[in-house]
Amino acid sequence: MAMDDGDERGPQPAEPPGPDELPRLDSLREKVEYMVEKTFPGQKISGRVFAELVRDRGGSLSHSYFSNILAGKVTQPSEDILKALGLGFGVDWRFFKEESEVVDDVVAGLQFLAKRRTGEISGLAGRGLDDDGLPPELLRFALSLLEDAAREKDGPEGQSGGNDSAVNHRPAGPAA
Repeated sequence: MAMDDGDERGPQPAEPPGPDELPRLDSLREKVEYMVEKTFPGQKISGRVFAELVRDRGGSLSHSYFSNILAGKVTQPSEDILKALGLGFGVDWRFFKEESEVVDDVVAGLQFLAKRRTGEISGLAGRGLDDDGLPPELLRFALSLLEDAAREKDGPEGQSGGNDSAVNHRPAGPAA
């Protein structure tokens, strides 16, 4: 094992931090500071440089707005600003959303995937979707349709309530 000889660099980590050691990033400012540190290690990035980077990648963000985020003056920016931050840092813009919003999105997506894997959802078609896929509201709506269909099917007479749902519903289990 190498000894620390007291030079200016300080100790170097032996391996990346584990999941329990990751910093807690609650505020937009903390998330942006973390991304600056990880994306541009050892560099001081000005608002102008970052705004130009966003512009080069097809987004729009003023240098003063970015500086205000780093100063903690902006806490709830628009979705367009979050998307611009995502472009600038090369990450999914939802990283910058408030945790409660991300949790809702992730939970809706996981519920949808679970029903897809169990066969409760065999297909879903959407028109006019963008790169973000189905919005959480649509996922929750699709899940509510499934729940309604399941209640109708399991009604007192055990009859199916029809097959005019936007989701192809089939019983769980392996395909024959």
